[in-house]
Amino acid sequence: MQLRFLGAVKGVTGSNHLIQFQDKLIMLDCGMFQGKDEDLNYEELQVNPADIDYLFLSHSHIDHSGRIPCFVKKGFQGKIYCSKPTYDLCKIMLLDSAHIQEMEAQWKNKKAQRLGKPLVEPLYTQQDAENSFQFFQPVLYDQYIEIDRNLTIRFRDAGHMLGSSIIEIWLKEEEETIKIVFSGDLGMQEKPILKDPEIIDYADYVIMESTYGNRVHKDIKKSEEEFIHIILQTIRQGGTVIIPSFAVGRTQEIIYELNKYYDKHHDFISDEFRELKKIPVYIDSPLAIKATEVFRKNMHVFDEEAKNYLISGDNPLDFGNLHFTQSTEESKALNFSQEPKIIISSSGMCDAGRIKHHLKHNLWKENCSIVFVGYQAEGTLGRKILDGIKDVKILGERIHIKAKIYNIEGFSGHADKNGLMNWLKNFKEKPQKVFIVHGETQSKADFAEEVEKNLGINCMIPSYNTTYEIISKTSMRELVEEEEKGNKKSIIAFKEKQISTLKEEIEILKELFQKSFDLIEKSIDTNEIGIEEYKNINNKLLEIENNIMDLTILSGK
Repeated sequence: MQLRFLGAVKGVTGSNHLIQFQDKLIMLDCGMFQGKDEDLNYEELQVNPADIDYLFLSHSHIDHSGRIPCFVKKGFQGKIYCSKPTYDLCKIMLLDSAHIQEMEAQWKNKKAQRLGKPLVEPLYTQQDAENSFQFFQPVLYDQYIEIDRNLTIRFRDAGHMLGSSIIEIWLKEEEETIKIVFSGDLGMQEKPILKDPEIIDYADYVIMESTYGNRVHKDIKKSEEEFIHIILQTIRQGGTVIIPSFAVGRTQEIIYELNKYYDKHHDFISDEFRELKKIPVYIDSPLAIKATEVFRKNMHVFDEEAKNYLISGDNPLDFGNLHFTQSTEESKALNFSQEPKIIISSSGMCDAGRIKHHLKHNLWKENCSIVFVGYQAEGTLGRKILDGIKDVKILGERIHIKAKIYNIEGFSGHADKNGLMNWLKNFKEKPQKVFIVHGETQSKADFAEEVEKNLGINCMIPSYNTTYEIISKTSMRELVEEEEKGNKKSIIAFKEKQISTLKEEIEILKELFQKSFDLIEKSIDTNEIGIEEYKNINNKLLEIENNIMDLTILSGK
């Protein structure tokens, strides 16, 4: 068995790892390179896509999923396993990425024609993206998926973004089972909307991200206070707050935080509250608008706080002064409007999309603020601005920066050093080795040192396109192995834990069902639902009925 690392080893983008297992080739993520590494997207692939049997996708961010259409274009015909929300998001994000590839190729070809140079092809097209969707196999969190008798996987909630997953992989070889865990991108504890990253009991080998492996985020509550303070200060000066935000994840979290702030202050109305309620908030990203709809359709994976908002009848992703701009004309109009406002636009690293136009029109204004709420990779426009550069070139124009620049790491989707360490600490048995990826050079080195020093776990920082042998483990920990040993205590403890978990889930669902049905009955009684809503409710009730019958059959066995 071998591991080979083809991305997210020189930096934080292009996540792509291979497992060679028996006669199978398994790929973990298929990400696009961004920032200083973007030229790697156009290099010859290090593996023949047609040889890949399975792709296990941790989440939909483009630096993890963005080259899937390219691999399909070049012959991939395997199965792509991911969580259902990840699949839903990929259906809009990969099409959006393809559109950008086509537009960039068109722009380069106009320039090439004038200079008499050869034309270029886009990395992939929207049709290539469409073709890739047939290979997706969406699954639910916590399901054991037995791909064959020697390969089982399970997706666990990583808490990084909607649908993000930690992937557990059991590989049986010569009667011995080796477990590999791929962390994907781990989220912060107590983040809005999302659940905390799941705790993993054990693994023989871990492939782990280290984006913030040597940094600690500010307290989330202090970040929220700082965010509100920046908005009020900027608005009082007549300026605009520009927030470069990832269309999927950060944008929805900001909407949620503002909605929560309004609800929190609604009962004791202050001058500050009145000011904020008057400030128009514009989501200026077609992709973010579509992604917000996907969030609304996947609220079953939200954390308890967000679910409670829903049960109370409040949509946590909407409020009165929130506006979505769809057309290019609406987007342009924002930069000619003199009203103080908040503009949330993508891309989050400022290298593409409408955000570049908003920066061009506002970076030079002293009364405006640029607020970064996500990671900025090396070589991106966002990173240059954050690092303090005073002059940038945007859309062919040189801009001298006078706006105030802020970085609120409390809104980051990534766990910091403490979060990463705590996740590893919770393993009941130490992994044999941790492969540290998805981080800049110093971050990976510092995190490896921290893990080895404080947890005593051997770490490896893999090199690009290098193959590593996976050595058989020294102990067997699966339930079936405990049964073979006749270890009754271990079997009983395992079953008791599983039964306890099931009972907790049943109680939660019973309460959720009752509240949900109460809301539906209230809507029906007051004639608040339309024909389309009626159809949707009817279909969902039929699905619930079928699932309950399946459960009844299972419990009767």
